[in-house]
Amino acid sequence: MDLYLIRHAPTHRKSMVGWSDVDADFGDTDRFGALNAFLPTPADLVSSDLRRTVGTADRLAKGRRRLEHCSGLREINFGDWELKTFAEIQETHAEEIRAFYETPGTMKAPNGECWNAFYDRVHSGFDGLLQQTQGPLIAAVHFGVVIAAIQRALDVSASEAFSHRIDNLSLTHICITDGEWTVVRINDTDPSTNS
Repeated sequence: MDLYLIRHAPTHRKSMVGWSDVDADFGDTDRFGALNAFLPTPADLVSSDLRRTVGTADRLAKGRRRLEHCSGLREINFGDWELKTFAEIQETHAEEIRAFYETPGTMKAPNGECWNAFYDRVHSGFDGLLQQTQGPLIAAVHFGVVIAAIQRALDVSASEAFSHRIDNLSLTHICITDGEWTVVRINDTDPSTNS
């Protein structure tokens, strides 16, 4: 089973965007064209239920079977930190925001979600989807969802997984064989040149 993760189109926001349903910029037609040319057809296609991933998936749908949106693949819930900048959060929660990123696990934003709960939610979503499809599966998702998949595939800590850069509209390819996840490529911004 091949799992192709596409991080959604950019929102151009410089703040913490988790469950906020903000718009994205879908204007990079060249990148969408390259992804459409590279990604397999036929394939199943899914996204979270937030506009930035739904719109990304819409642009990858030709020749692919669209699955129902999966809310389990939403970005982490930043709670009271939603739509605030890192600097704004540091003013009131300096130690907490540092721990949130440096040692992700049980630390969470007020009224938000910790990494461990997020990881479990995301992989519950993936496991359910993988039972519905024969593959390949293309998922238009969020930064954190890609990082959670990398963490599982590399069998590393969350902080190690966070060391990977994940650009908007990049491709991360994971192969799943007998329940074992392995990484094929991470953050590929031009997959046609890296076949």
